[in-house]
Amino acid sequence: MKRRHEVLFEQLKTYRNELLTEVEEVTEEEADLIPEGFNNNIRWNLGHVLLDQYLWIQALTKEELPLPAAFNDWFGFGTNPSRFTVETPKLPELLGLLRRQLDDILERNRYRLEQEFPSTDMGMHTIEQVLVRTIFHEGLHLGAIQAIKRRLHA
Repeated sequence: MKRRHEVLFEQLKTYRNELLTEVEEVTEEEADLIPEGFNNNIRWNLGHVLLDQYLWIQALTKEELPLPAAFNDWFGFGTNPSRFTVETPKLPELLGLLRRQLDDILERNRYRLEQEFPSTDMGMHTIEQVLVRTIFHEGLHLGAIQAIKRRLHA
């Protein structure tokens, strides 16, 4: 693997660990609370981060998502926890999926990070470019989780 890919995955893992560390003390009940002024809760934000990274890769490769289709209904863009069902993954399941996701992405895509696909609407045409974009997105949702936690503990 090229050095820049090693650095990219080290950054992805570092930021993912920051996200996971932020929620390690959160209870299942806290993860499901929606504070006044917010549209979503911590559980939704975690599921959305997980789904988004896979969706951007899928946008390029057109391959099937490695998640059940219902993830789009629960955690897709524009959704909120009102769409949750009894089948929606709980906090421990989401945390497990988030812990394994980067290894899964690397395993599936190690040899094609620079392979060119038809570009996305943002002009990205490699998995490497998509993964860089997901760092920004994950940071936004880390900030949302931090704000929700501050409100819950105010």
